[in-house]
Amino acid sequence: MNNNSVTPSYFEFTLFSDYGSLRSLFFSLCLLIYMTIISANAVIILTVCLDKSLHQPMYIFICCLCLNSLYGSAGFFPRFLMDLLSDTHFISRPFCFIQMYVIHTYKTQELNVLTVMAYDRFVAICQPLHYHSKMTFRTVLFLLILSVLYPVCMLTHFMYQSSNLPLCGYKLHRIFCTTWSVVQLFCVEIPGNSITGQVIAVTTIFIPLFFVLYTYLRILIVCRKSLSEFRGKVLQTCLPHIVTFVNYCFSVFIDVLLNQYKVDEVNPLVIVVLSLEFLIIPPITNPLVYGLKLPQIRGAISGFLRTHTILCSLE
Repeated sequence: MNNNSVTPSYFEFTLFSDYGSLRSLFFSLCLLIYMTIISANAVIILTVCLDKSLHQPMYIFICCLCLNSLYGSAGFFPRFLMDLLSDTHFISRPFCFIQMYVIHTYKTQELNVLTVMAYDRFVAICQPLHYHSKMTFRTVLFLLILSVLYPVCMLTHFMYQSSNLPLCGYKLHRIFCTTWSVVQLFCVEIPGNSITGQVIAVTTIFIPLFFVLYTYLRILIVCRKSLSEFRGKVLQTCLPHIVTFVNYCFSVFIDVLLNQYKVDEVNPLVIVVLSLEFLIIPPITNPLVYGLKLPQIRGAISGFLRTHTILCSLE
């Protein structure tokens, strides 16, 4: 990497190509995906907020999961849609760091909320007599604030350290700004970068992962000793969370693998598909899984639709 006397004030995404007549098709498809993400998550959020019977910890956590999906999508799609129609793909350094901040806090907050949801299911199934005393409104609020503030503080510390470091390049072999791709362009190493990276990896990925595995191991032990009817109810409430958690872990695993390989040697189409996986699949599947699988949410949505249909017919 050659040192430059002047630090670039912008980055260039190198994976965008001239799609010619297909540009409008790709733009329309991505816009449809974005509108689907907004609509599906907004339906779940409005349903939980408007239906008082859903003002319970489990549904509040689902609502927060959908809010986080909207947050992460807003950090990626508007800029991505602009790049699809643009002939140049430059992004200023401040906007790159903002995008990087939003996307990475989205990923960590997603995992944190899924971990809190696992704890909620653990208390509800393994300690049902203590559920209402443990999962109070104050506890739920504290867990949600902690889930949001922890990644915010960690990423803010990284941004503060790296915001003024000199760059020896400006080309990002990505379709959006990622921490790893930007770090590779720094002319100097971030002080304590390796130690900080290890701490972040352990506290943000491995501890939540092991905690979720532990809670479901305890839930399985309880289910083995219970009646089949009870096991059916447990499966009904836990299956959406298991599907969501496995899907998210798969997405993060792909993203980690993508950062470990020399992306210059990988097919650009493969990089684009893998990069989009965690930004598209979880925000779409989360509201669909919870909306279709949980009868309480499904019933509330059906009730709102029937009420709307009746009001429209009366008009």
